[in-house]
Amino acid sequence: MTNSRSSITPAATVPVISASITTVLHTHTRRLDYHPHVHIIIPAVTVNDSRRQCTKLRGDYLFNAFALAKVFRARFIEGMIAAGCPVPAKNPRKWVVDCRLVGKGLPALKYLSRYLYRGVISEKNILSDDGGQVTFGYVESRSGIYKTRTVPGAAFLWLVYQHVLPKGFRRVRDYGYLNGNAKHTLAKIQRALGILIAKLPDIKRPIYRYRGCGGAMRVVAVMKPVRPSG
Repeated sequence: MTNSRSSITPAATVPVISASITTVLHTHTRRLDYHPHVHIIIPAVTVNDSRRQCTKLRGDYLFNAFALAKVFRARFIEGMIAAGCPVPAKNPRKWVVDCRLVGKGLPALKYLSRYLYRGVISEKNILSDDGGQVTFGYVESRSGIYKTRTVPGAAFLWLVYQHVLPKGFRRVRDYGYLNGNAKHTLAKIQRALGILIAKLPDIKRPIYRYRGCGGAMRVVAVMKPVRPSG
């Protein structure tokens, strides 16, 4: 007879494996239509806290995109229900997940920066404004064909304004060892993987000289402006 205790792993010995992700919220298409979605970068390194080990991904395959779409949809809806948010009746049964290798190091960050440091529309894409109609150009993502769209001025303002995030929303979030509070964990991972981070050079402050004697001036105190009485 097998001892039942042998099949139970004590909670203290269960390995705690942590990963990390960086997410960017994107709310518009190239036509400026409302299309909320997220771009996520997942480093192919996990940390086993109990063993103090770093494990790298072997190969270029991380997740099955179809399975990830099902799990992400289920967890997202579960979170909406838990938060008391109504789930739309026309919620699609299948969600789209595009999972691919985007490079290592700087190329991966450049991929993500395209969706972070770019506004809803650049001024050069606004082709004309006659006081009533606004025409702007865009490149269709599927076909790669350059197209134009003309809408009334008020409709154009709404296309842009609807992508302004509400108060309390953040466009970028970091989790795991990429979080700002996990610098020590990230440093351990870098040492374990043999990654050398170049130290940034110290920025020298400009020297301001006194006109009278030409000597260098230095800041001795910073005083806040005093409000006038009354």
